[in-house]
Amino acid sequence: MPKVHVMVHGCSSNVADSEIALGLLKRAGFEIVDNAEQSDLNIIFTCNVKLTTFHRMLHEIKKLTKTGKPLVVAGCAAKAEGKLIEKLNPKASLLAPDCVESVVEATRAALEGKKTVFLEDKNKPKLNLPRWRKNSVIGIVPIARGCLQKCSYCHEPYRGKLFSYPLEGIVEEVRRAVAEGCKEIWLTSLDNGCYGLDIGTNLVELLKAVCEVEGNFFIRVGMINPLYAKNMLEELLEVYQDKKIFKFIHLPVQSGSDKILSLMRRGYRANEFVEIVEKIRQRIPEITLATDIITGFPGESDSDFQQTLELIRKIKPDVTNVSKFGSRPWVEASGLKQLPGDEVKKRSKEVFNLCQKTWLEKNEKWVGWKGKCLIDEKGKGQTWIGRNFAYKPIVINSTDDLLGKSLEVEIMDAAPTYLYGKIS
Repeated sequence: MPKVHVMVHGCSSNVADSEIALGLLKRAGFEIVDNAEQSDLNIIFTCNVKLTTFHRMLHEIKKLTKTGKPLVVAGCAAKAEGKLIEKLNPKASLLAPDCVESVVEATRAALEGKKTVFLEDKNKPKLNLPRWRKNSVIGIVPIARGCLQKCSYCHEPYRGKLFSYPLEGIVEEVRRAVAEGCKEIWLTSLDNGCYGLDIGTNLVELLKAVCEVEGNFFIRVGMINPLYAKNMLEELLEVYQDKKIFKFIHLPVQSGSDKILSLMRRGYRANEFVEIVEKIRQRIPEITLATDIITGFPGESDSDFQQTLELIRKIKPDVTNVSKFGSRPWVEASGLKQLPGDEVKKRSKEVFNLCQKTWLEKNEKWVGWKGKCLIDEKGKGQTWIGRNFAYKPIVINSTDDLLGKSLEVEIMDAAPTYLYGKIS
C-alpha cells in the first residue's frame, strides 16, 4: 500500500481541497502518513496570495524535491506559477484547484515516474465528495470558486471569474457534514459576498437555507467584500439574528485612504466601510469584526497611512490581518512605483502594534462573561480552544478530551488574541 504525505498551506478553501484529496486517496487504498520521511510520495497544497507566503511555498517545494521522492504540487501556485515550479522540480506533477478530483490519477502516475499536469478550469462544484477531515468537529464547505473583482494587487488565479456552486448542493454538503458529527460549518470562498450573483441568488438566501438544516451546529461565514456587503446589509443582518450563525463577520477594508482604495480597485470608499461597521454594531453590538490591512501599497503617502491608522482607531476591529505589500508579476500594482522596503516594514509594525492594543481592549470587555463554549480545537499542552457565540477563541485547561463538547464557561482573563476561561 503506497504511503502518501499531504501538506496544506493557505486559506480554508485550500484545506477543504486537501480534505477531498485525502478522502479520494484513502478510498483508492493509499495509506496516509504524517510526515515526508515516512512517505513514498508527497503532495503539497500551495497558497499564492501573499508574496511572503509564496516564497515559503517555494522553500517547501525545494525541501520536498531534495527528498528525491515523487512530488505533486497542488493549489493556487500550481495554477498561477506552474513554470517556476517546473524549474525547481521538472518532474513535479501539477494539480490546479479545479482538478482536485484527479489527485488519484496524478498520484498513481507520479509513483510510476510519470509527470501529469492538470490545470484546466472545470467549472464543476466540489461538493459531496469523499472527505478525510483533520478536525472532526469542523466541516469546511466551499460555496464558490473565484470572485467578481479584479483588485490591482491580487495574484489569485481565479480572480474576476466567479463560479457559484448550486445552493441545493451546498445545503446537502452541510447536511452530510452535520450527520458525520461536525459541530461547526465554515462557508468558504474567495469572496462570500458575491456568492450567487452569477446564478440568480445571493449569500442571504444561502444562509437562510443552511440555517434550516436540522441539527445542533454553528455557521461561520467567510470573508465578505464590503462592496457587496453594503448592497445586502439589511437582509444580511436579519439572517444573522439566527442562533446558528456565529456573530462574526470578516470585512477586509485594506486601507483607510480613498486614494489607495481607488488604486487597489476595491470599489468602495473608507467612509462607506465605516458606515457598514456602524450599522452592523447597532444591530449586533457584541459581533466580532475581522478585517484586513495592506501596508505600503504603491503610492501610499504618509497622509494615506495616517488615514489607515485613524480608521483602525475608529472602528476598533477585534481581529486584523496585517500584510506588507509585496509586488507580484502580472498584476496591475506591480507597474506602480514601489515604496522602500524599510518603510513598508516600519508601517506594518506600527499598524500591528496599534491593532494589538485594540484587540486587547476589545477582549478585556469579555472578562466576567459566562455562557456556552464549543470546543473546536486542541491547544498546546493540556489546553483546548473553544468558541462562544461571537466566535471568540477561549483557552481552557483540561486533561480530559473536550473536542466537540459544548460547555458552560466563565471568562477569567484576556490576551490580545484570545480569552482565558474556566469550566463553570
